Amino acid sequence: MTEALHHSGDVEGPTSGHAFAIPMRTRFRGTTTRHGLLVRGAAGWGEFSPFPEYPPRECSRWWAACWEAAEVGWPEPLRSRVPVNVTVPAVPPEQAARIVAQSGCATAKVKVAEPGQPEQADRERIAAVREALGADGNIRVDANGAWDVDTAVRMLGVLDRYRLEYVEQPCATLEELAQVRRRVRVPVAADESIRRAEDPLRVRAAGAADIVVLKAQPLGGVRAALRVAERCDLPVVVSSAVETSVGLAAGVALAAALPKLPYACGLGTLDLLETDVCAQPLRVVAGHVEVRRPEVDRQLLAGVEVDPQEWLLRARQAAVAGGGDAVEDGR
Repeated sequence: MTEALHHSGDVEGPTSGHAFAIPMRTRFRGTTTRHGLLVRGAAGWGEFSPFPEYPPRECSRWWAACWEAAEVGWPEPLRSRVPVNVTVPAVPPEQAARIVAQSGCATAKVKVAEPGQPEQADRERIAAVREALGADGNIRVDANGAWDVDTAVRMLGVLDRYRLEYVEQPCATLEELAQVRRRVRVPVAADESIRRAEDPLRVRAAGAADIVVLKAQPLGGVRAALRVAERCDLPVVVSSAVETSVGLAAGVALAAALPKLPYACGLGTLDLLETDVCAQPLRVVAGHVEVRRPEVDRQLLAGVEVDPQEWLLRARQAAVAGGGDAVEDGR
């Protein structure tokens, strides 16, 4: 059944939908419960799940992605499955090794620079992941912009003994990323500098990155992200925003539509959630995620559903703040 979505020039946003609250297995970027809104349109289900601190204008891209998924659909895929990395939160080394060993992935993205944790914890976690992956596995680290330039240079000098594939968002600003990139041999990937920027293309002009990390929701949907990838003209890693299988499917569609996909993608994040809303979720099998669009299971959805009013209001505010971007990006 199609939910009530405004479109064709109407930017008021959704009039109905299903809000969810799903506990996370491990605290991730300060989040212990993932919240969002699911809506169904002519093309299928869409997810709107910006993080709590994001204002309406920033959320407008997330709504555009939801609108695209629900009302328009995505480009035809160029591949049937996507290689993925396992995501290792800022957990003790024994748990990190266990996560990697159970994943079946040959690449691990490891969170570092967790507030309140000593630097030694990062070193021990990376060492455990390297041992679990073996000599041929790839390790990338993600600091979520938490380091200053000098700390980033120093820590990367220490952690690169474990042979890092790249570092994701070591510092907060483009200028800092550019400085780090000039001072270390570890390739630098930009994440927040892309997805939270008014102009995602500035990252190339600033000489701030070797790799760009693209996420479908924060960039306004699959087509919008494909345009960013084309104009940045840098290698792309597609990542999730820790979504249900509904939101994750947009990231998979983006990775499947890219002409080149040189790196494993950060789309193996479903295991960070205690449950999902789809009976056939987008889980990792042998280090890959299948390119498909799973259907929402109404019984599973009922188990995590909460009052939607707050999220409907937030989606409507995002739609208005976007000024019709959802419609434009869907064409």
